[in-house]
Amino acid sequence: MTAPLLAFYGDDFTGSSAVMEVLTFAGIPTVMFLDPPGPEELALFPDIAAMGIAGIARSRPPDWMDQNLPEVFRALTRFGAPVTHYKVCSTFDSSPSLGSIGKAIDIGAPMLGGAWHPLVVGAPEIRRYQAFGTLFAGTDDGVYRLDRHPVMRRHPTTPMEEADLRLHLAKQTDRKIGLIDLATIKSGRASEALADCVENGAEILAIDVIDDETLVAAGQLIWNDGRAPVFAIGSQGVEYALIALWRASGRLPREFSPPKLAAVEQIFCVSGSCSPINAIQIDAAEARGFAIIELDAARAIDPEDWLQLLSLTRERALAALSDGRDALVVTARGPDDPALERVASAVERSGMAPGDLNDQIGLGLGWLVADIRTTTKLPRMVVAGGDTSGHVTTSLGALALSALAPLAPGAPLCRIHAHNPAIDGMEISLKGGQMGPRDFFLQAKGDAA
Repeated sequence: MTAPLLAFYGDDFTGSSAVMEVLTFAGIPTVMFLDPPGPEELALFPDIAAMGIAGIARSRPPDWMDQNLPEVFRALTRFGAPVTHYKVCSTFDSSPSLGSIGKAIDIGAPMLGGAWHPLVVGAPEIRRYQAFGTLFAGTDDGVYRLDRHPVMRRHPTTPMEEADLRLHLAKQTDRKIGLIDLATIKSGRASEALADCVENGAEILAIDVIDDETLVAAGQLIWNDGRAPVFAIGSQGVEYALIALWRASGRLPREFSPPKLAAVEQIFCVSGSCSPINAIQIDAAEARGFAIIELDAARAIDPEDWLQLLSLTRERALAALSDGRDALVVTARGPDDPALERVASAVERSGMAPGDLNDQIGLGLGWLVADIRTTTKLPRMVVAGGDTSGHVTTSLGALALSALAPLAPGAPLCRIHAHNPAIDGMEISLKGGQMGPRDFFLQAKGDAA
C-alpha cells in the first residue's frame, strides 16, 4: 500500500464516518478502522487513498487521553500521510475536563506536526461557519452563534459558553493561538498573515471559512505538497478544504457521482441521543408508522435489572418487526424528557460515575443491534448518538467501515467489514444527535416523505 493522502483520528464514531463520507464521495476511497490496523488488516483494502481510526476521545477525560492517544498517534505516523487530522465535532464539543481538544493537540503536536497546526472548523456544506474566530451553526430555524445555539448552549456535558474558538480552546491548552481571519483571506494576504502569526509564536492557527473562496484558501494553507508533515485539527471542514483545493488545482475532478441510496423494506434503529433535533426526527418516524420503544436508561444502574429490560425490549422490537413495522429504540426524546432526570437521580443515588453509566447504556444498545441483526438478518440499521455509535460498532465486532452512499451530510450510509459473516456487509448509518433533517430515519430507509 502506498502512503495515503490523509490519515485521521476521529474523537467519536459519527464524526469519523463524516470524514470518510466527505473523502469517499469526492472520489477518494477511504476506510475507517476501529483500531489501529496492522499489515493484515491493511492488506484487505489495497485501493484506499485515505484512512482513519474511529475513537471515543470526545467523551473521555484528559487522563484517558494521556493513556490512549499516544499509541493511536504513533500508529498514524506509520502511515506516512502528508496530512494527519485530529477530527473534532463541527460544534467543537469539548471542555478542559472532557473531550479536551487542547489536550489532544498537546499530545499530538510533538508526534505529528510541524511548526504550526491549522484549525479548520467551518464547513459550509453542513452549515458551519467561522468568521473572525467565531463559530456559527445552522439549524432548521436559522444560523446561530454557537453560544446562542439552541442545542449547544444546552449540551448536557459540554455546553458552549464561548463561540470564539480561540477563547474556548485557550482554556484547554497553553499553546499560543492565532487567527487567519475572513478579511485577511478576502484581501489575498492569507500566506503573509500565516508567516506573521508563526513569527510571533502562534502554534495553532484558526482559519476562517464561510464560503467556497475561503474554503479553497484554507486548503492552500493546510496543503504543502508533502514537503513537511501537517497536523490539522478541526471538523470535516479540513477535508472539504483540501478537496476544494484539489478540485481547483485539477488534482481531483470537479464532479463525482457517488452511488445512490437504495430503499429497504424495513430498518431497525437505536437512539442514545437527547438532542432536540433528534427528538423531532423520532416524532417524524413515529408519525410514519415506526414503533417507538422507550428504554428506561436509569435501570442500567442495576446490571440484573438492565439485562431483564434489554431482553424485554428485544422481544418488543422483534414483535414490531414481525408485524412489518420499522422499530426505533430510544433512551430519551429530547432534553426535556423526564427520562434524563431519572438517569441523573439514579446516578446520584448509586454513586456510579456518569461515564460508567453511559458506557452501560451504550453497550446495551450495541447488544440489541447485534442480536436483532443476527436474528432477523435485516440489511440496514441506524444508530443515533456519537457515544452510542461507538458502543454499537464495537459490539458488532466491526473491523472497519466504508461509505456506501450519501444519506444526510455528516451521516452517510456505511458498510461494516467484519470477520463474522453474520455481521459482514451489514449497512449502518451513524448519526450525531444534531445531524440530519426532520425525516432522517425515513431517509435512511429510502422512504422519505
